[in-house]
Amino acid sequence: MKRIAVIGSGLIGRAWSIVFARAKHHVYLFDNQNSAAEKAIGQIEQGLSDLKQYGLIEESPSVVLKRIHACKSMEQAVSQADYVQENTSENLDIKQKVFSDLDLYAPSDCILASSTSTIQTSLFSENLEGRHRCLVAHPVNPPHIVPIVEISPAPWTDSTTIERTYELHKSVGQVPILVKKEVPGFILNRLQAALLQEAWRLVDEDYVSVEDLDKTVKDGLGLRWAFMGPFETIDLNAPGGVADYAARFGSAYAEMMSNVQHPTWEGSLVKKIEGQRRNILPFSRHSEKELWRDRKLMELIAHKRDKHPSD
Repeated sequence: MKRIAVIGSGLIGRAWSIVFARAKHHVYLFDNQNSAAEKAIGQIEQGLSDLKQYGLIEESPSVVLKRIHACKSMEQAVSQADYVQENTSENLDIKQKVFSDLDLYAPSDCILASSTSTIQTSLFSENLEGRHRCLVAHPVNPPHIVPIVEISPAPWTDSTTIERTYELHKSVGQVPILVKKEVPGFILNRLQAALLQEAWRLVDEDYVSVEDLDKTVKDGLGLRWAFMGPFETIDLNAPGGVADYAARFGSAYAEMMSNVQHPTWEGSLVKKIEGQRRNILPFSRHSEKELWRDRKLMELIAHKRDKHPSD
């Protein structure tokens, strides 16, 4: 698969353009907002410059950028594509319309993938003639730095489509996982939801401050989770492995969470958490902190790529 079409030139679309172009694919970028794709090229160049600074691309940004082409129409972007990565609004009606157009314009063997984080493949592909070639390839923001990609097919997605998508993302340096059957939120968002629900509850019931809750993750759980998953973590946290951990702590965890009810994220609770965050980070510095986050992630990715061969 040599020609990649990216539909939507917002943050995620720009990041996907970087992912595929740095892997030496030609990328055809389209956005239905006038001149948005052309304007995105400059922002992509800055992203490539940051990656170069941290040693995450070998070529110069200008060389990579030459592989990204702004297109005037969706048809132009996808008419010869081998793979499409769609990044439009999280709106089912819009997804259905966009995928209907993609199914019309793209070659019959072209894979049609969505970056959606909330809409299952079956919901936007059911009535398409080419529904067998549709799936979700859900990234984490920003995908050109954080490599995980959740491949989530519909029941009717062809197995070859799944395999080709998996191999494509693996070949461009991403870390694909397969969502074996459809589930709302896919995998990462459900794991994130479990942690966030409990985080909001602990602050709501005044067990901990927002700042100290964040410290608990970034200076505790997050350090292990940066290079180990939760099952790997508990396997190594008990002398006899996972079974031993389950025997030691399973009933305690069950009791700990048995009667928990999580609050809704609204009203006074949102005001409380927002207030504590703004005391820590005034909103005037929000964009600055976003750049800080991306560069810290680049440092971490660079460190992980430079790990010892035995790892």
